[in-house]
This record gives sequence, C-alpha cells and structure tokens, in this order.
Amino acid sequence: MNNIHKTAIIEDGAQLGDNITVGAFTIIGKDVKIGNGTTIASHTVIEGKTTIGENNQIFSHAAIGTIPQDLKFDGEDVELIIGNNNKIREYTLFNPGTIGGGSITKIGDNNLFMGYAHVAHDVIVGNNCVFANVATLAGHVEIDDNVVIGGLTPIHQFCKIGSNVMVAGGSVVTQDIPPFCLAEGNRAVLRGLNLNGLRRRFQDRSDIDAIKKAYKAIFESGNSISDVAKELLETNENKYVHELANFVIATKRGIPFNRK
Repeated sequence: MNNIHKTAIIEDGAQLGDNITVGAFTIIGKDVKIGNGTTIASHTVIEGKTTIGENNQIFSHAAIGTIPQDLKFDGEDVELIIGNNNKIREYTLFNPGTIGGGSITKIGDNNLFMGYAHVAHDVIVGNNCVFANVATLAGHVEIDDNVVIGGLTPIHQFCKIGSNVMVAGGSVVTQDIPPFCLAEGNRAVLRGLNLNGLRRRFQDRSDIDAIKKAYKAIFESGNSISDVAKELLETNENKYVHELANFVIATKRGIPFNRK
C-alpha cells in the first residue's frame, strides 16, 4: 500500500510500485516509473522519462529528470535511470541525457548524493559512491564504483574518474583521475594512492602492494606513462594493475600528475 499525501500531484501515466511514500506538494510526471519501497519527501519534482529503482530515499526539494542544461537540447526523447538504494538529499538536481551523449544519464546502486549535488546530462555513475555537498558533475562525466567526491568540487565535462578514487573537497577536476588514486587541488593533481579506501575494500594486501608498485612505475619513474602502462599489461598479471594500466592508456583528457 502506498502513502501519497493529499497535496501531491501524480500525473496520469506515472507508474508507482508498492510501499511508496510521496510527500506534500510533490509532483510526479506522466512518464515516471518508481520502484517498490522508494520514499519521496515534500516539494520534490520528478519528471521526464525517468526510471527510479527500489528503496531509494529522495529528500525534499530535489529536482529529478528535468530537462538538460544544454542549449542544444530541443525536446528529444531522452532518459534518466536511477538504480536501487540511493540516498538523494535536499536540493539535488539530476538531468537526463542528450542525443549527442547517448540520450541516457545513468546512476547505479547504493550511492549518496548530499545536498545541492548536481548530476548533469549524459553522466554515468557506478555503485557505492559518495558525493558530498555541492559536488558538481558536468555533462558526459563518468564515475566508476566506490568513488568519494569531496564537497564544493566541480568535475569538468567528459572527465572520467576511476574506481576507488577519492577527490578532496574544494578541488577542481579538469582531467581524468585513474583508479585507486587520491586527487586534490585547483586544478586537481594526483597526491598518491587512496590507501585508506583500498585498505577498507581489499582483503588481500598483496593487491595493494601490487597497485603501489604500479603507481610508482607509471607516475614516478620519469618515463612515458603510456609506455610503462603497456609494459605492465605484458609483465604483470594482477587484475587491479591491469585496471590502472588500461585507464592510463585510454585517457583522453590526460592525467594530472607532477612529473619528476
């Protein structure tokens, strides 16, 4: 049984699952689909072709699925997909995709978006990420799993953030940040590995040791980072080293590190 406040507006065509709560003065558009157990607080707007999974918590004054902040957008059929068990706090803004970016913005599971966080058009977010207050993801940004973005941190369009990365609060990210790394500054640069995050998630210390050696070889040897990464793919069998090396080889915006 759903708990819908009498002042909420649910447009004809909206599809709501079971055990959903909708707060006062919230508006849910006709093309919205919401999964079981999701709670939506007061004064929230959810519109457009938006699909929200199960057991999400959406807090008051969130704007979900409103049209992209892209001047090229002209009413095309675009989509926002949100997974399960996400916490979306007050005054957050999530936009759907655009034709130029594949038409989909997609968010995974178990993420926390703190107040005023922004997810722009064509963004892809993985699972188990934390976005602190006013973290701002520009269009076409890609965020892998287990990432922490500090407060008041903008990420430039088309940037990619690898898995298990931590970006310090107040940073400005304009280039790609490889997996397992810690980045900080305006403009953000690599400050080493996110060792606290790795120790929490990796049970086998040999994996952490392998990542440490690979990081030093790539970013501290003074040699071409792409050449070192290619060599590691040929000589090292560790899957996390391969993840790091493949990211370095594939980067399009470059990686910000202090060359020796």
